[in-house]
Amino acid sequence: EKKGLGINQELSDVLNELWKLDVNRMKPGKDYKINLQGKAGFVAEGSNYARDSARAPLFAYVNENKLKSIDTYAHFINLLDNYEMSTGVTEHVTHEELQENHLFLDGVLKTEVMKCAHRYLVCKGLAQSDPAQFKSQLYDIWFKLYRRDKSGGEDSCGFEHVFVGETKHGKEIMGLHNWVQFYHQEKHNHVDYKGYKARNNKDTPDEDDHVLNLQFSWNGLVKPVGSCFIGVSPEFEVALFTIVFLLSDRRVTNVTVKVDEYLLEIVVYRFGRSIGTSYPKMISSNNRDF
Repeated sequence: EKKGLGINQELSDVLNELWKLDVNRMKPGKDYKINLQGKAGFVAEGSNYARDSARAPLFAYVNENKLKSIDTYAHFINLLDNYEMSTGVTEHVTHEELQENHLFLDGVLKTEVMKCAHRYLVCKGLAQSDPAQFKSQLYDIWFKLYRRDKSGGEDSCGFEHVFVGETKHGKEIMGLHNWVQFYHQEKHNHVDYKGYKARNNKDTPDEDDHVLNLQFSWNGLVKPVGSCFIGVSPEFEVALFTIVFLLSDRRVTNVTVKVDEYLLEIVVYRFGRSIGTSYPKMISSNNRDF
């Protein structure tokens, strides 16, 4: 259902509050540099051929020492190698991996960003004020395993899908909406950035943008349009997507918000009581025109 640009003001206000509190957000041009290069072309449905409009990687530079020195990023990075890429392959979660999930959530819960999100959700009657209960709710939303592929065992969870990415029957890429994972995959030559996606020339992104619509291939499979925040902290993404997830019990939620200078559509799919997928879509940025 296409509605006009009905900006959700209350949600925008909360997200701007989170944006202001996101002290762990990386600074473009300083903590990392991206290289946008060319505009990506059209990819036919089901095709894994994409013209490469970007010879160089998207990330020209990332200050890894800074990432590793911040708790939430460090714990986040530890989680990236815990998953089987293919749906239908049962995930076996080791004791150590469970610990890593908890360390990550503990780190996130200590941040001002997440404390603010928690207060808002308590006000809305969508979370308990007890931090331990809130953590267990977050655990179910992000880390509880579920069956995405009917044939196999419990093969997926919200965190894996959104932040790590997975493949469906070895034919299509799902998820992978996180810049730290994108950078890691690019560094290991698993990801090939093909160019940015823009509807028209006014829509051309900027190296300083914190949201990007892009095209890439991952282990040979093409994602015609992916979108992700760039440079924002893991806690900001977890907070934002958790709020949007809890505010609605529809299977698919799309909300339009104005965060900082960006007009975004936030999309969240529900899978039972967990997140199926979630991502931002850049509509436009103030730097250019509204």
